[in-house]
Amino acid sequence: MKLFDVLVAFTGLSLLLLAGITLRRKLRWLRQLGIPEALVAGLIGLLIGPFSPWPIFPESVYAVWAQTPGVLISLVFATLFLGQRLPSPRELWQRAAGQTAFGMTLGFGQYLVGGVLVWLVLQPLFGTNPLMACLIEVGFEGGHGTAAGMGDTFAELGLVSGEALGLAMATMGVVSAVLIGSTLVVIGRGRQWLGQRNGSATSATLLQRAAHSDPMSAEVKLAREEAAGLAGGSPVAPVTIDALTVNLALAGGAIGLGVLFKEGLLQLGGALGGEATAALLDAIPVFPLAMLGGLVVQLVLQWRRHQDLASPVVQASVGSLAMDLLITAAMASLNLPMLEENWLPFLLLALAGLAWNVSVFVLLGRLVFRDHWFERAIADFGQGTGVTATGLLLLRMADPRGSSRAMEGFSFKQLVFEPFLGGGLVTALAPIALVSWGLPLFSGVALLLTVAAISFGLWIGRQPDLQ
Repeated sequence: MKLFDVLVAFTGLSLLLLAGITLRRKLRWLRQLGIPEALVAGLIGLLIGPFSPWPIFPESVYAVWAQTPGVLISLVFATLFLGQRLPSPRELWQRAAGQTAFGMTLGFGQYLVGGVLVWLVLQPLFGTNPLMACLIEVGFEGGHGTAAGMGDTFAELGLVSGEALGLAMATMGVVSAVLIGSTLVVIGRGRQWLGQRNGSATSATLLQRAAHSDPMSAEVKLAREEAAGLAGGSPVAPVTIDALTVNLALAGGAIGLGVLFKEGLLQLGGALGGEATAALLDAIPVFPLAMLGGLVVQLVLQWRRHQDLASPVVQASVGSLAMDLLITAAMASLNLPMLEENWLPFLLLALAGLAWNVSVFVLLGRLVFRDHWFERAIADFGQGTGVTATGLLLLRMADPRGSSRAMEGFSFKQLVFEPFLGGGLVTALAPIALVSWGLPLFSGVALLLTVAAISFGLWIGRQPDLQ
């Protein structure tokens, strides 16, 4: 691979992003659906991609695009904790318990639905690869970035089309979340499920105004931090190099720690379990470990009282840039022939996942949340089906004045939820566990975790101090 090919590939992605921005500005219905500019750019890229009738770039450029997501996803996750003031465990528990329980029910249930459907229906009828049981959670809870980042893991474990199917699942999730969520808001308003209190806009209003932007944009992330009181307010200490350089170095250090963590796991697995265990551990992607590396770096900065070096605004911008390029490259290089081979099992999994999410929203929302249950549940439904921005968009529709406390709980939930589901450790380890255990045991564990999450949520619903 030549450096010139990398330059041309980056130029092509930049032009696609400019085209996506322009098209989204021109077409109002794209803005109303809350489709991110990067996804629009990626869909445009499909028309000139390697599997389209009109490929315009050489094969070497498309090869760069195909490898870009696996690299950039580590940068995205490395920035999640950098620059944030980490709240105390008690503060997190009080403000995020209900939203976390509801999100866990959605996430673990998606594994349960996928596992049971593949085990009892899709595998006997179509010979479906068991790893497709993980696709609902990867595409819905994780989104495009997670789907692209998990591509190598799926391929190493035997599902070569995993990345393409995950990206397609994420795209269906975004569109379905907006259409179904908007319908639920209309129904909820007609049945008076929405909170009726009047109230002035709070700090959450800033976050709601960002709902139409990309889920990992600097505005959304900074607003979420400010709404939860996580953004640092003190000025950055004087340094002799640019703040962007410092923050990129910190993110790079977090990724480096993630690589070291993975190497340590491989060495430990090889020593304790032999080559077979080491081969399975090698399928663990780096990005969730890079997130842990970012957490370690942030804790060290706070311990040494140098936390001002990590700027939440700059880290959000770095993550936003990486996510935009990642989504554009992943969608533009989407392997369409692989989708054709599995379109029916894919469609059945997507419909089953949507049915689960809607059922959890309708049946459990008012039992888990005693205060403004609809607003709280619709935000998690949007995120658990589409992306973070989709949840914010639906919350804005349900609570335009910001009069509920849904934004506060939703903001704090991210710190507890994202390290595990939706692209965290559970998402990364689930395919490996499935291969090791088999579908029946995997589905059984998913059932136990889902029941535990539901029970936890019902218990939370009886605790008024956690609402």
